Amino acid sequence: MAGRRIFSSSLLILLEGRYARWGRGICRFGTAAAIEEPITPPVQVNYTKLLIDGQFVDSASGKTFPTLDPRTGDVITHVAEGDAEDINRAVSAARKAFDEGPWPKMTPYERSQILYRFADLVEKHKDEIAALETWDSGKPYQQAAAAEVPMMTRLFQYYAGWADKIHGLTVPADGPYHVQVLHEPIGVAGQIIPWNFPLIMYTWKVGPALATGNTVVIKTAEQTPLSALYVSKLFHEAGLPEGVLNVISGYGPTAGAALASHMDVDKLAFTGSTDTGKIVLELAARSNLKPVTLELGGKSPFIICEDADIDHAVELAHFALFFNQGQCCCAGSRTFVHERVYDEFVEKAKARALKRVVGDPFRSGVEQGPQIDTEQFEKIMKYIKSGVESGATLEVGGERFGSKGYYIQPTVFSDVKDGMPIATDEIFGPVQSILKFKELDEVIQRANSTRYGLAAGVFTKSIDTANTLTRALRAGTVWINCYDVFDAAIPFGGFKMSGHGREKGIYSLQNYLQVKAVVTPLKNPAWL
Repeated sequence: MAGRRIFSSSLLILLEGRYARWGRGICRFGTAAAIEEPITPPVQVNYTKLLIDGQFVDSASGKTFPTLDPRTGDVITHVAEGDAEDINRAVSAARKAFDEGPWPKMTPYERSQILYRFADLVEKHKDEIAALETWDSGKPYQQAAAAEVPMMTRLFQYYAGWADKIHGLTVPADGPYHVQVLHEPIGVAGQIIPWNFPLIMYTWKVGPALATGNTVVIKTAEQTPLSALYVSKLFHEAGLPEGVLNVISGYGPTAGAALASHMDVDKLAFTGSTDTGKIVLELAARSNLKPVTLELGGKSPFIICEDADIDHAVELAHFALFFNQGQCCCAGSRTFVHERVYDEFVEKAKARALKRVVGDPFRSGVEQGPQIDTEQFEKIMKYIKSGVESGATLEVGGERFGSKGYYIQPTVFSDVKDGMPIATDEIFGPVQSILKFKELDEVIQRANSTRYGLAAGVFTKSIDTANTLTRALRAGTVWINCYDVFDAAIPFGGFKMSGHGREKGIYSLQNYLQVKAVVTPLKNPAWL
């Protein structure tokens, strides 16, 4: 299962009762008005300090901050709050580990074995890791356990396999010279990850950086620090040398800004909003012009053509939008439907949303948990209000679900127009906007009329239509008759203001390598 269509909807459907020991009570949106008392998570929080130079330590200031349970808003635990001084300590450790330590000097095979051992440890501790991820982020446990943790294992196995296969070239020159082109690690990689997929984003960043021989300072999202701290402890059990991987939990304006602007960080990778990405890029440029990989926001079109199997299209479009509570940068958040099938699609999309199972993410069968925090909850509710005020038709949802936590009803709007905020802005929540189109050229123009270009989906039986849209859509990924298919080898990244650079696959390795040409004269050119 690992690494093959790992986020496809079929993999999120587990046998009923598999997690029954954690309770069965589930709430379908259309039939329940409240959330049951939340289940006690089957895991303890043991790692709350900063990881610097192989040790879990308090922040330099001694400050901590709370990380909250999105199901209730209650405090899970308090975590060390890193700031600029802690970033300095972590970067210093990473610099020493790169310049003096064994990691970049190890044989690639030795590095690969540590990555393989880490993947094995993730598999061994998969239940605890999935439970921490669910508790801290609110995503369904079944999603974390059946899709995301296995994907993490698969990705680290993938990068472990690459570690001893990275090499340069020997190239011909116009003259008596021997020319080598070396691919070398950049040095200290600074990495900033978001809260919507903490484990997966950790993997996309840390995996290629370590496989190529770099050292890392990673800043977790303040909303979701727990799983990264836990799995980083496993890295040291796997034999990772001290200082190679350092983890700082803290806030963007303090720890994040310090990492982005640090003069001794050689490479920066960021995943998050486009607005924050601009700030990160500016800080990196103003410091030491470090190269930056950015994976930013999206407002991805999902185009349902007139020849579509409507029932299948409704299910796929539903998954494309509502997966992970809609908190997905590549969500199919603009559902374009051909006018001939529009009315039927809207009615069936409404019915599907009403059947969506909302509730405690630790309960078996739940499809949708809470949003990440009160700020995100309020932002989504404002967009829903703007949709109504703009003249879109609210088909279903639009309200808080239950009375506790950050739950929102699955929401569907029809009669959406291109200029409405719900059609232009990244909502990052369970809000489906359905737009009508008539001609293929028209929908291409409208789909591309956005500042984003992260992903797109196309649903059609026609290979000609699929080929036309594939070439015409300006997006880093185009899914044909599927959506959210992620594999270790498939590159991911955006066009336009969705960022630059690619993650996963061979392209991600290039982010952490620099090219050096070595030219040596040949004393006896007659043998050329």
